[in-house]
Amino acid sequence: MNCKISEAKPNYSELGNYIREINERNRDLTITNLLGVSMEKTFIPSVANLNGVDLSIYKILRNEQLACKLMSVGRDEKLPVDLYKEHEPSIVSSAYYVFEPKNKEELLPEYLMMWLCRPENDRYIGFISGGDVRGGISWDTFCSLPIKVPSITKQREIVKEYNVIQNRIELNQKLIQKLEECAQAIYKRWFVDFEFPDENGKPYKSNGGEMVLGEFGEAPKGWSSKQLQDLCKVVDSLHTTPEYSSTGLPMVRITDINTGFLNLTNTMRVDEDTFQKFSKNHKSKKGDILVSRVGATFGEFSYAHTNEKFCLGQNTAVIIPKIFDSKLMYTALTTSNTRNQVEAKAVGSAYNTLSLQDIKGLTFVLPEKDFEKITSALTDKFDVLFSNISLYSQENSCLIKMRHLLLSKLATIEK
Repeated sequence: MNCKISEAKPNYSELGNYIREINERNRDLTITNLLGVSMEKTFIPSVANLNGVDLSIYKILRNEQLACKLMSVGRDEKLPVDLYKEHEPSIVSSAYYVFEPKNKEELLPEYLMMWLCRPENDRYIGFISGGDVRGGISWDTFCSLPIKVPSITKQREIVKEYNVIQNRIELNQKLIQKLEECAQAIYKRWFVDFEFPDENGKPYKSNGGEMVLGEFGEAPKGWSSKQLQDLCKVVDSLHTTPEYSSTGLPMVRITDINTGFLNLTNTMRVDEDTFQKFSKNHKSKKGDILVSRVGATFGEFSYAHTNEKFCLGQNTAVIIPKIFDSKLMYTALTTSNTRNQVEAKAVGSAYNTLSLQDIKGLTFVLPEKDFEKITSALTDKFDVLFSNISLYSQENSCLIKMRHLLLSKLATIEK
């Protein structure tokens, strides 16, 4: 068990031979942009309350350096790590390790990041962390991880191929964002600004449509506030943690729910029996709207745009529209008004939590009568928008699988 990596795995070396830790602190407090790293291996703005926090002990992160967190990697079976590509420096918590290649003519930062993104790497880290109560590993253990380093020419070829896939994913994501923004703008014009077409086809409010003062401010005559429970069925998940499997059927956890279309590519898997157990309250279908009830993604909503099967993991819930088109309902749930309601319910709570009653109590201002007549034209527009979003999302799912395949093949590449 004490043999070296090179003895156990020919053509492999220890990661520590190629990287060095960077421990540059924010002593003069000139840098205030604080980042964290998500389980999806991307930098995210920190939401921590920094009042009274001494930022001088935080670590500086510079271009082409990487940051990772080694706590709980065994429990999560994922290494939160990302490569910093911005030219202006940022800071990360002192709980993170910042590091870089010792020699960029020997190991490219981009290739290093690709290696650390491999699913096999995550599983290996989960395996070797077994002795730690919290599932963490030390920096020394991290440095002992195996890595295969081909020639710098080969690395550049691999990175170029990877970037072709990654750039297409990012382009599709930008197109998806534009389409989602378009949907939001249309929804806002009709249900927030009340400029839906009147009987003459003209914008209602700006053309003298009658407005009355209600519970939530001014609204068209004949409109009133309705709770989500009046519009949808809300189904809770089981309050238990299953045993995951490396293969099987997808289980959607809170970390899989981020505002946008549901992506099942990276979800944890469960066996058939577990899947059936966690599907007893609800059989998944296209048009389902999922919500995360706790944690960093609390109050986020995802839209199931295909009929691909999944079951609900702990602390999630599914929203099933009854009288509201699912695409309109999802758009309503992702407006700033709904987000404000969600955040208001978390005030005073040490840990962001959204109860089932909180979800059912979300309110929307809608017409009392002729709802389908008013929204029929809008539904046609949303069908086109969501159809295009679905196409780009499905293409990205295929590209992500290609990316995973490329990452998995790194271990077979010769120098």
